[in-house]
Amino acid sequence: MGLTIEKETTAAELLETAALADEIWHECFVGMISDEQIDYMVEKFQSFYPMMKQVSEQGYSYFAVREDGELCGYICVKPEADERFFLSKLYLRSEKRGRGIASYMLERVFEEGRKAGKKRVYLTVNKHNDRAIGVYKNTGFEVIDEAVTDIGSGFVMDDYIMSREL
Repeated sequence: MGLTIEKETTAAELLETAALADEIWHECFVGMISDEQIDYMVEKFQSFYPMMKQVSEQGYSYFAVREDGELCGYICVKPEADERFFLSKLYLRSEKRGRGIASYMLERVFEEGRKAGKKRVYLTVNKHNDRAIGVYKNTGFEVIDEAVTDIGSGFVMDDYIMSREL
């Protein structure tokens, strides 16, 4: 498996990732949240301009996951001011799941967190995303809290907060 995970440094790379995000979100969240909320969240958080703002103004980094040169997933992380490292996004095309790639992606997250001098990785995950919750639990994450977050336009994110020591 020719798998690579590289930090994205150009607008063209983020544009490609935004297109992939649109594809993955419309497959991944069907049945968990409404189609209207999926569209809203992709536009608000995972389209090109919000992603550019996250990188240029908010301290986030995106990483492209490629298998044999083809973009198949992505990661977004942010070091916090305290001891925590935030895993904001970890997504993989459906046909690539179940092959250990997500675990490899998480290992990269842990590596980046350690390089940033952090002691814990935390994330938020939709309470109904059983597949993702299972992957996170299998790699040492524990549910530490719950959060219902108003994201505007009448939509909320109903999430577990999970954490893992580095």
